[in-house]
Amino acid sequence: MYGFNVRLSTRFDEAIARVTLALKDNGFGVLSDIDVQATLQAKLGVERKPYRILGACNPHFARQAIDLDPEVGLLLPCNVVVREEDDGTILVSFMDPVTVLGLIDHAGVTPLATEVRSLLEQVRDSLVD
Repeated sequence: MYGFNVRLSTRFDEAIARVTLALKDNGFGVLSDIDVQATLQAKLGVERKPYRILGACNPHFARQAIDLDPEVGLLLPCNVVVREEDDGTILVSFMDPVTVLGLIDHAGVTPLATEVRSLLEQVRDSLVD
């Protein structure tokens, strides 16, 4: 698996606010916010349920990763997907940095990725209804 998730019983906009706050509380900022639903509607005329990709970054860990391998930026930030399911629940999925950063052949990356995954798991756990 390349990610882990949690299901919420809340409105989509409330889920975005909760996820953003939980990320902040755990040292992450949201560097990007891609509204896939709006983009597909505007560019292709395709209707879909709400779907956003939040690019989460913890500056402390990002700096360490870049110091180890400057090309790591190709794998950053940690994406968090918030999407509405057919049953109306909200699925929040987190990229697993251990899996993704496992592409890098540098011994120092694994412990760093493990720490970041632990923080993202704390974010996930704090969202449980």
